[in-house]
Amino acid sequence: MDPIEQLLAERACQRLLLDLIRRLDFQEPASVAELFTEDGTWAWPAGDRLVRGREALRTYFGSHPADRLSRRLMSNVLVEVTSADTASATSYFTTYRVDGYDGGTVPAGPPVRIGHYEDAFRRSAEGDWLLQARTVFLPFAGPTPRL
Repeated sequence: MDPIEQLLAERACQRLLLDLIRRLDFQEPASVAELFTEDGTWAWPAGDRLVRGREALRTYFGSHPADRLSRRLMSNVLVEVTSADTASATSYFTTYRVDGYDGGTVPAGPPVRIGHYEDAFRRSAEGDWLLQARTVFLPFAGPTPRL
């Protein structure tokens, strides 16, 4: 693969991951389904949970509480292009969130989750990069506080 094509693929995958986090945090959670392939998956192996397919992803993320305030910090995003149409990534995240939010500033508390994602990407026939699979690893997790 040409080095410029590789850089463009890496950047497209990084951008997709940042868009996903923005959508989750800024009250568009159901729209993350658009960033996945039709058969895309989101898995939590520690809890044996799996959401498969765009419609299931839209339903799952659309069911998050409307009064949830969240901010996710993502770092150490490492994308590896494995072919002209596939890539993988590992990234770290920290999630701060509360339920019962009705506006204004909330006192800062500890994060409710710290972990990493392992992602697989596939390029569509139109040339867009999409998530094919996301696996969430949560070595640190706790309940979401309610205001």
